[in-house]
Amino acid sequence: MSIAISTNTSTSTAIEWFYACNVNDVPNNGGVCVKYDDVQIALFRFARRDAWYATQNLCPHRQQMALSRGMTGTHNGEPKVACPFHKKTFSLEDGRCLSDDTECSLTTYPVKVEGDQVYIGIMQEA
Repeated sequence: MSIAISTNTSTSTAIEWFYACNVNDVPNNGGVCVKYDDVQIALFRFARRDAWYATQNLCPHRQQMALSRGMTGTHNGEPKVACPFHKKTFSLEDGRCLSDDTECSLTTYPVKVEGDQVYIGIMQEA
């Protein structure tokens, strides 16, 4: 299943949705790691908001696959995840670092739930 998204008149991208897991496979207010080809994606179930988020699993500081084990919460009302190693926090909405002026950010992915199945979207050039 793909949804076309026009970025400008000369190029477009499409979201390719892949099945990640069942809703009950992800703990409330926690995360799991999902693999898509060679990419590890951290999938979060933010039950307090009835929302789902996905980011890269790779911590940009330690370069370790750990963000899916991070703590979720909010920062000024914005959903966030804190790295389990150094506690730097990142927005689950857009991936930017919320802890300091660090230039690093996370890649984020769209998530949708259909019934009890969770899908993550990967951008593909159309």
